[in-house]
Amino acid sequence: MLFLLLRDHQTTARRYFWGAWLFPLGMLVYRSRFLPRFLGVWLVINGVTYVALSLTGVLVPQYQDKVFTFGQPAFFAEIAFMLWLVIKGAKLPESSHLSS
Repeated sequence: MLFLLLRDHQTTARRYFWGAWLFPLGMLVYRSRFLPRFLGVWLVINGVTYVALSLTGVLVPQYQDKVFTFGQPAFFAEIAFMLWLVIKGAKLPESSHLSS
């Protein structure tokens, strides 16, 4: 039983890092202009949702399922980001110095 409880706490701790890496990724996407800005905003919202889910799991675990349900649309940001890169790709700027 001890190992099951430790595994649950480790998963909660991992969610902090899952959310934390989405902040710089979202900011890079937002500022780069290679990808649409809404993807950057969506990734940052996804990071906030992961951190909120982790904090809820530690502070008030009885509401964790409600936070997960309300945060579900935000979790699709990573999938949308991946699909955008695979299907549409990054848009290169018009004034490229390689076109000389």
